[in-house]
Amino acid sequence: MRQVVLQFWVSLDGYSCDEGTGLYRVMEEISDDEHEAYFVTKLRRAGTHIMGRVTYQDMAEFWPKSDHPIAAPMNDIPKVVFSRTLEAAAWPESRIASGDTAQEIARLKQEPGGEIVAHGGTQFVRSLIRLGLVDEYRLYVLPVAAGEGAPLFTDLVRPVVLRLVTSRAFPSGILELVYSPADGQHLGTGQSKPSGR
Repeated sequence: MRQVVLQFWVSLDGYSCDEGTGLYRVMEEISDDEHEAYFVTKLRRAGTHIMGRVTYQDMAEFWPKSDHPIAAPMNDIPKVVFSRTLEAAAWPESRIASGDTAQEIARLKQEPGGEIVAHGGTQFVRSLIRLGLVDEYRLYVLPVAAGEGAPLFTDLVRPVVLRLVTSRAFPSGILELVYSPADGQHLGTGQSKPSGR
């Protein structure tokens, strides 16, 4: 069975790196060839990319026109956008999932292939966490304190207890922290079922 891997960029103080924020601009200015090569290798392991509507539309506008090394795995690997309002998904290798989030993820996990990599946006990612659907948290911590923004972990009824699997520091100060739910337990509330906008 395939695993759902949450791949997410955060500040030292836990805020998500949403496009258009000061934190996002800092991320764009970081130059780190070692991390970039490593990140592309990780992306190529994906069997499916999943994301909410806003992230999907931003990426669908950007990656098909880009010659960045990340563009190929983003364009070529199948993508699923979770949305109840999106009517069409024109980015090649894309489809829309408009049903119950947990049921859609369960179906994806039964399909053959590599990791199911969740990219965002923040609302979509929070829904995966609350529903206990994340098998691995792959957090890229930027060497900056944002001071404000959208926290990744919020609206939890109880703590999400995690176990550190691996960590790796890069020359730029970016830190990769990989966690799994402690003792294999998924501790989301299971109470809400939102999909991406």
